[in-house]
Amino acid sequence: MCRRKRRTTGDRVRVHAPGPSQESLERDGTRTCQPNPPLTRMTLGQLCVASWVSRSATQPRIEPGSVVMPQALQCRELPPICPNVRLKHQHQHRITVDNLPPEVRARFATDPVMPLRTKTVKEFQEDIERATVSGDWKHVHDFYLTTFGSFLELNAAFKKDASPSFNTIEDSGINTKFINAVYDALSLTPPDAQRAVLKGIINSLLREWKGRRTKDDLRAYFILVQNPQCTSPATYVIYAHLLRQIAALAEADHYFLMHWFKKLSQKRFKQLVERLHLFISTRLFPVKPEELPPMAKCSWWIPSATKVLSLLNAANIISSTPILPFVDFYNPTLDHTDFMEDYRIWQTQGNSTRFTFCQFAFILSTVVKKAVIQKDSEQQMISMARQSLVDKVSRRQRVDMSLLFLNIKVRRLQLVSDSMDELTRNRADLKKKLKVSFVGEAGLDMGGLTKEWFLLLIRQIFHTDYGMFTFFNDSHCHWFSSWKCDNFSEFRLVGVLMGLAVYNSITLDISFPPCVYKKLLTPPVVPCDLDLPVGNATLTLDDLQQVMPDLSHGLAELLSYEGNVEEDFCTTFQVSQEELGVIKSYNLKPGGDKIPVTNQNRKEYVQLYVDFLLNKSIYRQFTTFYYGFHSVCASDALMLLRPEEVEILVCGSPNLDMSSLQKAAQYEGYSKTDPTIRAFWDVVLGFPLKFQKRLLHFSTGSDRVPVGGMADLNFKISKIDASTEWLPISHTCFNQICLPPYKNKKELKQKLTIAISNAEGFGLE
Repeated sequence: MCRRKRRTTGDRVRVHAPGPSQESLERDGTRTCQPNPPLTRMTLGQLCVASWVSRSATQPRIEPGSVVMPQALQCRELPPICPNVRLKHQHQHRITVDNLPPEVRARFATDPVMPLRTKTVKEFQEDIERATVSGDWKHVHDFYLTTFGSFLELNAAFKKDASPSFNTIEDSGINTKFINAVYDALSLTPPDAQRAVLKGIINSLLREWKGRRTKDDLRAYFILVQNPQCTSPATYVIYAHLLRQIAALAEADHYFLMHWFKKLSQKRFKQLVERLHLFISTRLFPVKPEELPPMAKCSWWIPSATKVLSLLNAANIISSTPILPFVDFYNPTLDHTDFMEDYRIWQTQGNSTRFTFCQFAFILSTVVKKAVIQKDSEQQMISMARQSLVDKVSRRQRVDMSLLFLNIKVRRLQLVSDSMDELTRNRADLKKKLKVSFVGEAGLDMGGLTKEWFLLLIRQIFHTDYGMFTFFNDSHCHWFSSWKCDNFSEFRLVGVLMGLAVYNSITLDISFPPCVYKKLLTPPVVPCDLDLPVGNATLTLDDLQQVMPDLSHGLAELLSYEGNVEEDFCTTFQVSQEELGVIKSYNLKPGGDKIPVTNQNRKEYVQLYVDFLLNKSIYRQFTTFYYGFHSVCASDALMLLRPEEVEILVCGSPNLDMSSLQKAAQYEGYSKTDPTIRAFWDVVLGFPLKFQKRLLHFSTGSDRVPVGGMADLNFKISKIDASTEWLPISHTCFNQICLPPYKNKKELKQKLTIAISNAEGFGLE
């Protein structure tokens, strides 16, 4: 029997094995960095089988201390039970490990028994305190070196219980407090202990086999990816390999990790997200390129990191309450990349094997998405203009430059009817550059008249007297009127206006609830089959809360009511609503007026009620609105957008920050230290919000903040050599306001207030 040094712990025996050669490991699909890997643990039963095999006369002699690989054990014969007895037809009756009875079979070296680790958070912290006082970090160093040396040791140290499998998405089975304590203390340890962790991680990643992953493997990845050391370029090679292995896991494994991630605290979750963003940004634009391998040799780094980031984004989405705002997943570094090339590759190849950031649109900021839509719109405009020119030339007709634009000419007093007529007449030209003119006014549209047209038209259409939309005071938003009529063309006009606004980079003062933008993206691309329903999004009580908060609260109380719903509420599957002063009733399901709402079916009732109010009751109105929007704004880029981002593109940013406008302002004829400029900002910053919006409308033609914030306005203040009796003048096409050199702040405030309070109409100087 081969000799082995061994130490018994309970029924476990630890075999000291000097590991196989590098060549043999690579041949077996396993690699390691250490000449002497950690101890291999075997039960007593395993040792018996291993020594039994080693005595076989037909097998090569196993050297003392060597590790028996499972592949060899399962294909070799076991020795005869009695060496002096020859079995009849031995070639037909060979005994192998596979046909041993269960009570004889034992686990092998590659099916390891998890070592017992009973260190608690308190004991670990006491170790750190003692080491800090004494300066002897050996015990802590050994803990880190052993714990991070293999996936087995990671599970042994951090798993709540060694025996249960914890194969559930609800509980990773990991002692989170212990992980946090170990990682938080890591920065306090000497450099050699920190290097020991990195060395252990390298060995763990290289040692693990490439077969089907177990939940213990997933737990190890879950632990390692939280390592705070992965914020330095010095650790990025290790970090990249960790991310690569996580990204390559099966979809079912990703599903578990995603649910485990959402259980992290907000602080730890945010650290993970920021660490991945830093890794991507540093790889794209390294401060010291010599610290990282050449991009050509590590092209897989960014795709791997982005795929792991997508797991965190998915965890954030499925969480009952988002852990982080969706904007925290934006990577601003990508604003400075060639995102249009990325978009073109994605357009042509879709979600192919070639990586593009557009496949993971959550990482692209609204600024990038707006720029993509603008560029895409410009290309469509150019294409439409070129086609119009070709058509004219081919017919040998006189070319008029006006055919390059969508020309809208309206009267102020008949604004809605004229606009509807013009948009209907020019339906084929909606994708051309928009030009607006008002009858009887000499203004030339360089952008300002277009903004004015949008502002006035939206104001009239959404007025409650017009009847198309209902305004809810509680939620401060508009909703589609459910009255039935034979002609829904005006809803199409609103959809076209919204599409033109996005297409021409104009922001609108529209107060739709967020669920409208969900419906607009259902689906984001118009289906080829026009009979397919559109706009029927899956909406919940949370969506109804944003429209009708009181009703939503009442339905929530119905769901949580502990008494007898049928007897106490006396409600059926029927809903009544007022339409043009008449109360009408609708069944939520066939025969609904005869089906009582009970404790058992109340969830169905609430879901049908929400679906009726937000989908079915306004289906015709919204369908027409949907097709109007997509008739202008149809683009693959819409598939990149979240509903919230569509809202920002349409309505602009909700933050009216005049301090940011002051910082970004440019001057012509003035400097920022001139008395007139100082007085101007003192007045503006002291205005109430209402007057600040009027100033923005006066100087830019719109009171909305663009997607990129105030800095994107390119706001300019110019000096004009005119009498101080003059009012300020604006050039809305260029976001410019012109000020005479007023004598004092009081005079400036008086003149500015008069100007911004009467800012309607255009003229030529």
